[in-house]
Amino acid sequence: MRLKEGFITHETNGEQVMVGTGKANFSGLVRSNATAAFIVDTLKTDTTKEEIVKAMAAKYDAPQEVIEKDVERILETLRGIGAIQE
Repeated sequence: MRLKEGFITHETNGEQVMVGTGKANFSGLVRSNATAAFIVDTLKTDTTKEEIVKAMAAKYDAPQEVIEKDVERILETLRGIGAIQE
């Protein structure tokens, strides 16, 4: 899976924002915390949920089940706005 073409991100002052361009069916702005921004950044190349969880576990000191739930929640949100190409 990966971030669909038509979604761009910008980081400023420690906050990431993502917007849909004319190629996306989403018209809005998504503001991400550090965790969501990390996941979105990993989606800029082909990846899997398992690879995202592994990368997050290497970066953050959190229980595996918490990381898995966070990743799934954020992926579902991104799917809901049509931002993920499976």
